[in-house]
Amino acid sequence: MTSTPDLAPADPATLRKPVRALRTASPRKAPRKTSRHPYRAALSTTRARIGLVLVGAVVLAGLLAPLIAGHGPTDQSGLSLAPVGTPGHPLGTDDLGRDLLSRVLYGIRADLGIITIAVPVGAALGCLFALAAAAHPVLDTLVQRIFDLILAFPGLILALAVTAILGPGRLPVVLVIALAEIPAFGRLLRGGILVQREREYVTAARVGGSSGPRVLVRHILPNAADPLIVQVAVSLTVAVFIEGAMSFLGVGVRPPEPTLGSVLSQSMPYLAQAPNFAAGPLITVTALVLGLSLIAEALNREVRR
Repeated sequence: MTSTPDLAPADPATLRKPVRALRTASPRKAPRKTSRHPYRAALSTTRARIGLVLVGAVVLAGLLAPLIAGHGPTDQSGLSLAPVGTPGHPLGTDDLGRDLLSRVLYGIRADLGIITIAVPVGAALGCLFALAAAAHPVLDTLVQRIFDLILAFPGLILALAVTAILGPGRLPVVLVIALAEIPAFGRLLRGGILVQREREYVTAARVGGSSGPRVLVRHILPNAADPLIVQVAVSLTVAVFIEGAMSFLGVGVRPPEPTLGSVLSQSMPYLAQAPNFAAGPLITVTALVLGLSLIAEALNREVRR
């Protein structure tokens, strides 16, 4: 009868090695990009640089309006519809003798002040709705219905409804832009969270004992939030159009405070007589929108990479 060789007792330290190796190999955090500045390469392209120059020039002109403008935006002179190059009025004057350069520069300040408040407010509310949707299926359904309700109203109808309740002014414009941007940010972040939830690093973090809120904040959000940077640039472009449309229709900022849309609206009856009346706001809006679009395109390529 063949005898079975005696087995040496296993070393406890040896038995613990695979466990330590498994713990070491298990990813606890989401994979991060190796570059410390992932968007620097995107903004260094030719198109992005052109966009930054255009946006920077418009923003700088608005910030330095008190230094550049030789007159106040509401100061009237005896010159009505003066042409370009008139002494003291480089862009001419409007129908009431107000300096067009001053009104365009101060209109930039007004527009930038509105969109830089409205877009972050809309982004914050949209992200909060997305986080609520990620917390529970019932909240997800409710949030989706809220988004559908907002999107059911065209932008112009929403603007007229808000203005009918609150009256014209800065607050209604900010509110309309913020409401219009909530579904864009909310749906974008919600979709990113749903995609990242299925990744292996999220499963590994949960197996490692991380709680649901910790996994969401520390692992999922940093990777799901990248497209939001692109959406900010896109939303700023949309906000310029919304504010311009509301001011053009007379339901935006109250006169005599100038905005680019209101100056353009006032120039409509005098296009044939004084085309320089509309040139200033048109060129400014075109430069701002084109610059933001080029920046958004460059950032979008980086996010998709």
